[in-house]
Amino acid sequence: METGFCGPGLMGAPMIRHLLRAGHVVHVWNRTRAKSEALQGDGATVVDTPRELAACAEAIVLCVADAAAVEAVVFDEHGVLGPDAHAHGRDRTKGKLRWIVDHSSIPPGVTRSLAARAAAAGVGWIDAPVSGGTTGAVAGTLAVMAGGEAADVEAVTPLIKAYASRVTHMGTAGAGQTTKLCNQAIVTSTIAAIAEAVTLAERSGIDASRLTEALAGGWADSVLLQTFVPRMTQTGFAPLGAFRTFQKDVETVAATAVETGTPMPVSGTVQQLLRLAVAAGLADADFTAFIDVLQPERRQAPRGDGGTKRAGS
Repeated sequence: METGFCGPGLMGAPMIRHLLRAGHVVHVWNRTRAKSEALQGDGATVVDTPRELAACAEAIVLCVADAAAVEAVVFDEHGVLGPDAHAHGRDRTKGKLRWIVDHSSIPPGVTRSLAARAAAAGVGWIDAPVSGGTTGAVAGTLAVMAGGEAADVEAVTPLIKAYASRVTHMGTAGAGQTTKLCNQAIVTSTIAAIAEAVTLAERSGIDASRLTEALAGGWADSVLLQTFVPRMTQTGFAPLGAFRTFQKDVETVAATAVETGTPMPVSGTVQQLLRLAVAAGLADADFTAFIDVLQPERRQAPRGDGGTKRAGS
């Protein structure tokens, strides 16, 4: 499938490489052109504006920061479906742009609005946020939770399967985003609990790094436990993503909880913890920074390579 891709960042770049390896033709746009150009050696073609993608791509994939970025990329003056995009041929019957696949994590209500606007232009919208992080993106094992018309989800599933091990259709537009909020509520609460457990272990005088071994196979064991205990007790790991991403998603969880009348006291506590972290200057720190909120002395703790232990890593 001839494909456009907006947002070749930490997640997007490995996803694009998987698409290319699978034989798809990929045209790439990014606000920072250098990130797109870095993929030319892998076979990607760089374009100057998102609107150019509509002229050549059957499906356009988005992997950008937030709702404002999604709307701008699609509907601004030079966007995929911008004011004069008709000149680039969006007629489904002519094999041009047929689908927009949004892997960004944005509010479900915004997704429904954007999907309606795209539908008015004859383009199917699939909200398809992912789980699995950068590790899953590199391995091509992401889990995708999709919302949209069943026929549209079915049509783009072979494309998504280039970098995902599972695609689950959860319902109409916005359902994928709601599922991602459920995912983030579980993930952020669990990592916060792991940070608490590591802190309790360390302040009780035991080796917290052995929690992975001691709890393996029990009810507390999980991919998150095995991933984050080492990152909270050791150094030298590559960052998984910026803390601000968690804050954005948990703020959306809280807003959606209010809209739906859903009591979420645990996520409410995590929301306050994340706000405290950002106020403490940890917005760009790695996801592991939950431990730095609970143990602020670690933010300036020296490590062997002369840097700080975690903050801003």
